[in-house]
Amino acid sequence: MHQGIKRQRRSRKEERLEARVTPDQKRLIERAAELRGSSVTDFVVASAQKAAADTIRDFETLVLRDQARDVFINAILNPPPPNDAARAAAQRYKTQMGL
Repeated sequence: MHQGIKRQRRSRKEERLEARVTPDQKRLIERAAELRGSSVTDFVVASAQKAAADTIRDFETLVLRDQARDVFINAILNPPPPNDAARAAAQRYKTQMGL
């Protein structure tokens, strides 16, 4: 039986990033890349990508503990009835949307 060779699709690296750094920052980054056994470019790109993913995750994830979690869940499961301002806002929305 012949098994096909699986090729990994890679995106072409067409975009550039540039940064000005101090000599101390450059030495630090070069040392870290050396310890990881990677090029400075690969180290900087991997580090920036991880930092970007972590930052986005942190801003998109809501973490609640103890009483705050209980208050949030209770508000979702048992919402208060709409007040006059909420009813007026709903009516404005319906009017603007032609509903």
